[in-house]
Amino acid sequence: MLDTSGNIAVATEPYAIAQDVACACRLFTGELWYDKNKGVPYFNEILGHQPPLALVKARLVEAAMTVPGVQSAQVIFTTLKDRTLTGQVQFFDATGAMHHASF
Repeated sequence: MLDTSGNIAVATEPYAIAQDVACACRLFTGELWYDKNKGVPYFNEILGHQPPLALVKARLVEAAMTVPGVQSAQVIFTTLKDRTLTGQVQFFDATGAMHHASF
């Protein structure tokens, strides 16, 4: 995407951290070609299984905590309908400000 001057748009904090948290939570284990250990174990533990919501929350918090600048995180589920789970990851950055990333 380009900015108004025609340059490549660059996200800045806190939006950049929120975007990184959202990407970390959407990353499947093994999907990142330079580090196959990163990501959420969706295939092994979540998709096609019936895990407790506490496990899903824990895996998403673990993913959020891998993002530089995230001091703490919590997951809030808002909807579970027709096998679709929605919610957000609320996190605090180094300044103590709270932000969120939706999924």
